[in-house]
Amino acid sequence: MSDSLVIIPTYNEKENIENMIRKVFSFEKDFHVLIVDDGSPDGTADIVKNLQKEFAGALHIEERSGKLGLGTAYIHGFKWALAREYGYIFEMDADFSHNPEDLIRLYNACANEGGDLSVGSRYCKGGGVENWPWNRKLLSYYASVYVRFILGIKVKDTTAGFICYTKKVLEDLDFDKVTFKGYAFQVCMKYMAVKKGHNLIEVPIIFKDRQFGESKMSIAIFREALTGVWKMRKMKL
Repeated sequence: MSDSLVIIPTYNEKENIENMIRKVFSFEKDFHVLIVDDGSPDGTADIVKNLQKEFAGALHIEERSGKLGLGTAYIHGFKWALAREYGYIFEMDADFSHNPEDLIRLYNACANEGGDLSVGSRYCKGGGVENWPWNRKLLSYYASVYVRFILGIKVKDTTAGFICYTKKVLEDLDFDKVTFKGYAFQVCMKYMAVKKGHNLIEVPIIFKDRQFGESKMSIAIFREALTGVWKMRKMKL
């Protein structure tokens, strides 16, 4: 039984999902993988279920009906992981914008360096972004500055989605209070963890834009993040 579970939400990721799964299982460190698929019409779930024969007991899938949002997918995965006693629970994208090699570094930050959660950070020293136009880089960077200012937290990459949570952090958070679905979900989880006194370590990563498939970013998701921080300030943790 591995102590680590990598949760990967999917919607139409047939070009990426097999390569990602095989990469995660290629490491010397033993990871399990949970795919949370939102009824992908392109057959993503079928690819995963085929691979389960090869990676029996280590590759899992939860299928949901309809596109229900990133935040609810991760919360579904968190509850699944906690019920099975994993000690380290990861969030990661399917499209290789997060380099799976960095899973080891995120794990070590928690397992060996005292982190209660670790964040793959684009905006701490040594981090960065590749293949983004300058205006998108500026928008993302200053969105994190805005969030830090409103919420009063020192996390440099507040919207990051490449994260390792220890079991004790997830057990300490009230998922019912997290009603956001996109980037605001990522902000809210970090905000709650930091405000509850958990030690967050930022690990520098290079974020690369996806090569295959379509981005799930939308104006609605961005708007939710801008307005959601004001709701978070009023939350009773």
